[in-house]
Amino acid sequence: MIGLARTACDEGVMRAEPRGGASCAQLAKPWVLAATILGSSMAFIDGSVVSVALPAIQGDLNTSVRGSQWIANAYMLTLGALILVGGAAGDRYGRRRVFTLGIIVFAGASIACGVAPNVFTLIAARALQGVGGALMVPESLAIISAAFPENERGRAIGTWAGFSALTTALGPVLGGWLVDASSWRMIFFVNMPLAVLALAIAWWRVPKSRDTSGEAGVDWIGGLLVTLALSALAYGLTAESELSWSHPIVLASVLGSIPLFAAFVWWEAHTRTPMMPLALFRSKEFSGTNLLTLLLYFALAGAMFFIPFDLIGVQGYSATAAGAAFLPFTLIMGGLSRWSGALIERYDPRLPLTIGPLITAVGLVLCAVPGIGQSYWTGFFPAMCVLGLGMAIAVAPLTTVVMRAAGERHSGVASGINNATARVAGMLAVALLGAIAVRQFESSLERRLTEARVSAEVRQSVLAQAGKLAEAKAPPQVRENERAHLTQLMHESFLHSFRVVMLITAGLALLGAAVTWVTLPASPDVAKPRQFRFRVTR
Repeated sequence: MIGLARTACDEGVMRAEPRGGASCAQLAKPWVLAATILGSSMAFIDGSVVSVALPAIQGDLNTSVRGSQWIANAYMLTLGALILVGGAAGDRYGRRRVFTLGIIVFAGASIACGVAPNVFTLIAARALQGVGGALMVPESLAIISAAFPENERGRAIGTWAGFSALTTALGPVLGGWLVDASSWRMIFFVNMPLAVLALAIAWWRVPKSRDTSGEAGVDWIGGLLVTLALSALAYGLTAESELSWSHPIVLASVLGSIPLFAAFVWWEAHTRTPMMPLALFRSKEFSGTNLLTLLLYFALAGAMFFIPFDLIGVQGYSATAAGAAFLPFTLIMGGLSRWSGALIERYDPRLPLTIGPLITAVGLVLCAVPGIGQSYWTGFFPAMCVLGLGMAIAVAPLTTVVMRAAGERHSGVASGINNATARVAGMLAVALLGAIAVRQFESSLERRLTEARVSAEVRQSVLAQAGKLAEAKAPPQVRENERAHLTQLMHESFLHSFRVVMLITAGLALLGAAVTWVTLPASPDVAKPRQFRFRVTR
């Protein structure tokens, strides 16, 4: 009977009743959720684990913050650029097939990351991970959309978001423990058991689905153009942290990305099978939610990149403790996502998509409050709780509204566009906020060194390490008491730059709430809250 169920699902025939009168579609639903949660969790775990491990990677491979930015951004660059191609490829060639291919590529790249001998090899392997994620992540939501009817889709997506968050909750803790107990290289091998299990479930239990209209196609030229454009922009923004805005390399990269983006938009408007159909953006609902995604995930990614540097480099946390510090955020977000996914079935979507970013902004402001040496429970714990609550309220409804606005036929493309927006936002946040942080750190440190009347030689040696941010060290030739004083000055300077970055991210989250309320149309057919009536009986 298992064979019957699999054959029926594979052919898209949802009428077979293998046991107990249950349809093939009903039996497939839990397996669909299991496979997509496991597959997506690899991508989510990778981002959170690498953030915690970046200080150790930076020290072990002797690279500056620019190297750390590229370790994070190489993954987000290819993921953000090619996720649109991945969504369209699933619609064209089959969502289950592309999903499993993405898992295989991602797992192989994870092994390459774990054995990388230098920072350049690690960056290349991280880029390959992004390719796997681009094939895997958009298909998760597209497979769910194809397997669940519209009246169940919001709760299913909420379940996917919630369990995906819960599976990643232990990721930073496990990653931090592996960094402390063994090596940062071990964090990339965490993906292997998840990949094997996801592949097995996807092959045996997940039904095939695709766009049956015959119009689906893969826009390889569009993918190439947007990859080149994003690469040029990311390179210029990242290089600015060590050069300057007026440097020819920075100017050439940033300005050179403009005609590439223009060519991409022109191509999308004229090709028969665009990877990003511009017509989708005629929907005010679709455009508004993607703009919110850009602002909200820019803020979140920027915070998540810099918080581990503060916890480990300044507050003195171990990598394990730094990973555990994120548990309130992930647990609250995961635990409430299923509930929030059902909110838009009863209320105007503008409510959770405005309230969520507002609460997120408060959480980001709270991240900037703790001073050096402040207790976790009075400092970062409240911030993580509030941040998790804000994102829990926003994420699942945001994803559901995007998918609903595009319709089932374009679910893969819509998922790709929204995920691409989130990943590109993260890439831009790390690149741009990294440049701002370095400038703020350098200016604050220079001022503090001047006020402390540090010798010119020592001052020059300290300022030369500004590109390492929290990993900057006092020169070895200075006396012990002077080294302690210089370390204190560097920590205070980093804390200043960290607070500036957190306030910028909070401002962007607030802007996202405002944009949502203005651009997202009110939903006239939202179900009203149930009214309770009481009847007096004799």
